Amino acid sequence: MIRTVFLLLFVISFGFVAEAQWKPNYDESKVPEFKLPDPLKTFSGKKVRSVKQWEKKRRPEILDYYQQNIYGEVPGKLAISSVDVLEESSNAYGGKAIRKQVELSFEKNKQSLHFTILIYLPKTDKKVPLFLGYNFYGNHTVTDDVNVLISTAWVDNNPSFGIVNHQLTEQSRGVRTNRWAIEKMLDAGFGFATIYYGEVDPDTNDLTDGVQRLFYVDDQQQPADNEWGSIAAWAWGLSRAMDYFEQDEDIDASKVIVFGHSRLGKTSLWAGANDQRFAGVIANNSGCGGAALFKRQFGETIWRINRSFPHWFCDNFKNFNNDEKKLVVDQHELIALVAPRPVYVASAEEDQWADPKGEFQGAYYAGPVYKLYGKKGIQDDTQPPVNKPIINTVAYHIRSGVHDVTDFDWEQYINWAQKFIQ
Repeated sequence: MIRTVFLLLFVISFGFVAEAQWKPNYDESKVPEFKLPDPLKTFSGKKVRSVKQWEKKRRPEILDYYQQNIYGEVPGKLAISSVDVLEESSNAYGGKAIRKQVELSFEKNKQSLHFTILIYLPKTDKKVPLFLGYNFYGNHTVTDDVNVLISTAWVDNNPSFGIVNHQLTEQSRGVRTNRWAIEKMLDAGFGFATIYYGEVDPDTNDLTDGVQRLFYVDDQQQPADNEWGSIAAWAWGLSRAMDYFEQDEDIDASKVIVFGHSRLGKTSLWAGANDQRFAGVIANNSGCGGAALFKRQFGETIWRINRSFPHWFCDNFKNFNNDEKKLVVDQHELIALVAPRPVYVASAEEDQWADPKGEFQGAYYAGPVYKLYGKKGIQDDTQPPVNKPIINTVAYHIRSGVHDVTDFDWEQYINWAQKFIQ
């Protein structure tokens, strides 16, 4: 017993020491040499020369590898049990938009889950394309609209937003309007939909309070090693929103663009890879586990992200801590899984933690798969100047500033979506 306690204390203390001593690499000269896997060569070494070979052989094996080793697979199916329109108005944003607040409910194994989609649609007789994205602090934070309902779900404390005791209040209404250019979307003919991600799975290292628990049997408290972490759970929620959009007569479900920032940018890429109904994907400052190449080990690394957020990925992903070279995929292949649908990767100049160069290279090296479909990727392997977007089927920009979402970002996304999706 004493020996066990001693070993436990040693492991804990060693972990603290290791974390205290670890420093992120921000020096390009210290990026290790590596060879990226060829997205058009199967694990057995066979060259992929056609769309059919990609879709029948290579794409499925890459997707399965990600499911089993990085994000985790969803252990079953779960359809919407009920749809409830909680509130609706035709007089939002000064009368230019329709507002809907729709609750989706799910039931399985005597457990239930509910999440609410806030939707704004421009007034028109036609079905409209839509940007869909999660928010971090509740639907009421993305707009000053006093009619948006406040979530009762658990939320991470943020005293600067008036969020204490893990509860949302009126004080936090509109605190994140700067990240959502809703009126710009509406004026361009796009709808907008958002979900508080904590209603699908609270962002804590506890997988007993989100959607995963609906699939547990007997005394299970944790997904299996190859099953979904939070990112895959959040991606699952985006697909269930898509299930609803296919029923909504005001929305063109063939033109839904999934957007995400930071950890939710990782989520949007994974959702787009898994669900080919999404017409396009935007990953804003998605970094490690998103668009950035793992093998560069620049900024955040696999070990560091698993240490800080052990619930985001499946447990099998921890097998690659400090051993990126063992991965037989890299994130250019995640982006390639979106092909031939349009994808936009964006970085911020001062966001070195997310490795802007690695994000650019992830987008660039997805190009051969897009070329297979006759689509235009990024043509030059040199990262473009700051604030000079590359607008192709595979699009990219690095803007000035920090880890955030800005009007500049949205202006590019809207312009790109008008060209390739609307």
